[in-house]
Amino acid sequence: MSSIQLKRGASDKSLSPVDQQAKIDDVRKLIGPVVDKLPVLCSDASILRFLRARNWNTKKASKMLKETLKWRLQYKPEAIRWEDIAQEAETGKVYRANYCDKLGRPVLVMRPGLQNTNSPVGQIKYLVYCIENAIMNLVQDQEQMVWLVDFQGWAMTSISVKVTRETARILQDHYPERLGIGILYNPPKIFESFWTIVKPFLETKTYKKMKFVYSDDPKSLKVIEEIFDLDKLDVAFGGRNPAGFNLEVYARQMKDDDSKRTNFHGSGCSSPFYQSSSLSESQQHESTDLDRDSNASDEGRL
Repeated sequence: MSSIQLKRGASDKSLSPVDQQAKIDDVRKLIGPVVDKLPVLCSDASILRFLRARNWNTKKASKMLKETLKWRLQYKPEAIRWEDIAQEAETGKVYRANYCDKLGRPVLVMRPGLQNTNSPVGQIKYLVYCIENAIMNLVQDQEQMVWLVDFQGWAMTSISVKVTRETARILQDHYPERLGIGILYNPPKIFESFWTIVKPFLETKTYKKMKFVYSDDPKSLKVIEEIFDLDKLDVAFGGRNPAGFNLEVYARQMKDDDSKRTNFHGSGCSSPFYQSSSLSESQQHESTDLDRDSNASDEGRL
């Protein structure tokens, strides 16, 4: 059993490993037979994240997990490839950094001031691609990532409220407990009004993970210093790594990662993160069943 699954965290003090396992087993029963067909998303570690996100309420966690299973079967995030989102990546507005934090968590760098498209659908697809890539590159016994948001060049027109709301929804509903911390670096004064609009979209847990850091505020900079090795951190965030973003290098890296996912599927593994881009007949039935079950739970379980 993975050490990720049943270890006590700061938020798990009231639940022993035995109690956690009992909750996991209860969720499996509520989900039903689909747990055997989608083993990775229904693993102990996965269910545990959904339970934490719903404060150990098994009925709410099972409903949330069912919705995610249905979303993955329909949206097929694991099937997105570099060629599908290359245009969105051209400016380096979102990318996985070539370094991790001190805990080994992958880092997604976001520069909304470099927005280069007007398609909410394309922007969300690229974000999902980056999240999936970060998850694929998690080290053993690590399940979270870091978001570094650089506000250089940011304006109110850089990103829409619609895309921000959808970003929050996807992160919170379908990737629970994946965000370890989000650092908002040098947000301009005008961002305060935008943040006021955004805050209602964020769950309390997510909101508390967002940290405002300013380059001229030594106290707030301690957040950066505690989390990162400054020799590895990008100079844009006060580090000493001058590498920055190189589209050609990054494209090559992402294509290599795409090949790993393709090879993984080709080896016969049934992981839902790397399954075929087309739904099998049985998977289509599962999606329909999950839809029906979720509707039923709206009426009687919550």
